Amino acid sequence: MIELTKYEVWFVTGSQHLYGEHTLKQVDRDSEAIADGLNHSGNIPIKIVFKPVVTTPDAITKICREANNSPECIGLILWMHTFSPAKMWIAGLNVLLKPFLHLHTQFNSEIPWNTIDMDFMNLNQSAHGDREFGYICTRLGKRRKVVVGHWRDETVQSKIAIWSRAAAAWTDAQGAKFARLGDNMRSVAVTEGDKVDAESRLGYSVNGHGVGDLVRLVDQVSDSEVEKLIGDYENRYDVAANARKGGDKYQNLRDGARIELGLRAFLNDGGFKGFTDTFEDLYGLKQLPGISVQRLMADGYGFGAEGDWKTAALVRAMKVMSAGLDGGTSFMEDYTYHLNSRSQVLGAHMLEICESIAEGKPKLEIHPLSIGGREDPPRLVFNVAPGPAIACTMVDMGNRFRLIVNAVDVIPPKKPLPKLPVARAVWIPKPDLETAAASWIYAGGAHHTGFSKALTSEYMEDFAEIAGIEFLLIDDTTRVSEFKKELRWNEMYYSS
Repeated sequence: MIELTKYEVWFVTGSQHLYGEHTLKQVDRDSEAIADGLNHSGNIPIKIVFKPVVTTPDAITKICREANNSPECIGLILWMHTFSPAKMWIAGLNVLLKPFLHLHTQFNSEIPWNTIDMDFMNLNQSAHGDREFGYICTRLGKRRKVVVGHWRDETVQSKIAIWSRAAAAWTDAQGAKFARLGDNMRSVAVTEGDKVDAESRLGYSVNGHGVGDLVRLVDQVSDSEVEKLIGDYENRYDVAANARKGGDKYQNLRDGARIELGLRAFLNDGGFKGFTDTFEDLYGLKQLPGISVQRLMADGYGFGAEGDWKTAALVRAMKVMSAGLDGGTSFMEDYTYHLNSRSQVLGAHMLEICESIAEGKPKLEIHPLSIGGREDPPRLVFNVAPGPAIACTMVDMGNRFRLIVNAVDVIPPKKPLPKLPVARAVWIPKPDLETAAASWIYAGGAHHTGFSKALTSEYMEDFAEIAGIEFLLIDDTTRVSEFKKELRWNEMYYSS
C-alpha cells in the first residue's frame, strides 16, 4: 500500500555568473555527480533528481514553481557550490511550498594542499556560500533541515534519507482522508480536537461515517471470501484449537473475517488512509474489530481507537516513514506500570496492536472482551522483541498541534503473562519512567501513541519541522525542571 519509489527529491545547486562559463559547467557536472552518487548509495529510498544549476532570480523562482506543481516532487535538496548571492533566492523561497533540506557539503572531501589555487577556491566556496544562503533562510523564517558533512559520508546520507522519508509522510498527508466510524469515546478530552485546524495545518481531512455504512459492506461478504481469508489466517498464524473448524469459537472467527473483508472494502471504496472506531458505537456489528484492525495496520493503514483521529493520522505518517524498514510500527497505549527500582510500562490495547512489531509468529486466539457488549472477537496475541523504540503522541493545544516523542527500550516481559490475551510490549522509558511520565504529563501527552521500532526521534523531529508543529523530545538528557522551562518558553513563542 505504501510505495516510496514513486516520489522524487530534486537536487538544486546555486551559483552565479561571476566566475565564468567554465566554472559553471564544472558546478553542473559536480552537482550531477553528487545526485548520481546519492542515488547509487543504496541509503536513500527516494529518487534524487538532478536539476541544472541556477544562477539568477528568475531561474530560482522558476524551479521553485515547477517543484510546487510536480506531484512526484516531495521536496528539494539545496546546495551552494559557489557563492550564490542570497537576495537572488528571496522570490523563489517565498513561493516554494515544498519542504527543503539545506545540504552544507562540498564536492571534494579534502583540501589539495600542493595544488590549491584561486581557481579551486572560486569553484569550491560552499563554506561561505552556504552561510550566505543560511542567512536568507533564517531571515525569511523558512523551516528546513540543515545537514553538514561530505556527501559520500554514510551519516550524511542517513540524515538525507530520514528527511526524505519525513517529506514523503508529509506529502502522503496532503489530501489524505481518515474515516471516523462513530464518534470518540464519550467524555474523553484528549481524543477530541479541531478537525478544521488539522486539515488547514496538516493537510488531511477527517469525516464521520455511520457504522451502518460498514455493516452494509460486511453483510455483502460471501462465504467463499470468508473461507479464503480464514485459509490465510491458518497459514500465517498459530490458530488456537477453539478457533479452528469444529471448535466452539469457529463462528466467531468467521464473523471476524467477514468484518475484515467488509472493512477493507469500506476503506478501499472511500480512498481512506486510516480510520477510527469505538466500542461505544458498534450497532449492527457482532464484534469490536480486532484482528481486522491489526492486519490493516500491517498493510499501512493508520488507526486510532475510541475515535482518536489524531493518532490514526500519526500512525499513518509513521507507517509511511518506516516503509521498508525493519522493526514495525503500531498503534499503542500506555496501559499499566511495573513500579520498582527499574520501573517499566506494559503497553497494549484491548485488541488493536499491529502485527508488524510482533516477535515471532503471532497466535490467533478468541477470548471474551469485557467492554463493548459484543461477542468474543479474534485477535493476534504476541510479545514485542527487545530493542530501542519510540512512543509518540499528537495533541491539540488549542492554538497549535504538539508532537511529543519518548525514546524507550523494549525489554522481555519478566514472566509469560498467560492470562493476558492481547498483544503487548514492555518497555523502560528514557531516561526513566518517573522522569518520562512526569514530563509527558506536564506536556499534556495522550494515553494513545504511535509506537515504532523502525523509527528514531530524528524522523519525528524532521516531520514536525516540515509540518510546522511543536516538537518535544523526552530522552536520556531530559530533566523535569528543564523540560518545564521548555514548555513555558514554547507557550510564550506560540502565543506571541
